[in-house]
Amino acid sequence: MKDLLRTLGRATIDFIQEAGRMQLFLFQTLGLFFLPPYKPFNLVKQVYVIGVRSSSIILLTAMFTGMVLGLQGYYTLRKFGAESALGSAVALSLIRELGPVLTALMVTGRAGSAITAEIGIMRITEQLDALDTMAINPMQYVVMPKVIAGLIAVPLLTAIFDFVGIVGGYLVGVVMLGVSSGSYFSGMIQSVETLDVNGGFVKSIVFGLTVTLVACYKGYFTSHGAEGVSQSTTEAVVLAAILILGWDYVLTSFFM
Repeated sequence: MKDLLRTLGRATIDFIQEAGRMQLFLFQTLGLFFLPPYKPFNLVKQVYVIGVRSSSIILLTAMFTGMVLGLQGYYTLRKFGAESALGSAVALSLIRELGPVLTALMVTGRAGSAITAEIGIMRITEQLDALDTMAINPMQYVVMPKVIAGLIAVPLLTAIFDFVGIVGGYLVGVVMLGVSSGSYFSGMIQSVETLDVNGGFVKSIVFGLTVTLVACYKGYFTSHGAEGVSQSTTEAVVLAAILILGWDYVLTSFFM
């Protein structure tokens, strides 16, 4: 019993220390955004890496997600004679939940893992230490542009996901299954409110910050060579996915 309590206590202390360390890492990173020297090209490059290079997987995921929602929603609503509500069901599901969550998860797998591996390799090959010896802050030069780029790219990708998903639902519901086009869009317009859009937007910002912060943090504190890089990458993807789902519940309960 004592050993169990000791183990739980140690795990709790380690968790609190890690959370505090990550919070300080976040504050330092965001604070460096306002300090010179300013490198706008690095920020634009990271927006391209995180956003543009992730757009293909976002488009595919959004299209199939919208098509599945249209298919499942149609056969569910048909039992109650409410096929006209298909548009609102698809739009609300995407804007409130699936759009921000699935976008963040896809970015985690596509860009988050790459960020962790990149910074981790820079750490084990002492490139970050070399920047420090040249009076270049590695946090400002390497980490900060990636975190700020996540805040910009993920909301934009979420908007694309929502739009493409709605189109996918339209193709299945209206084109394939014969739901009225007017009822599809009118139900969507009547049911989607400003609070729904704002909630999805806030979620995408929080998720974008979470993904890039976890990826940069795990990569920055990588150790033990190539094995450490692989371990840090795995930990970053798993932790980011868990935090995304946890934040989704918290923010959903706040906006409901």
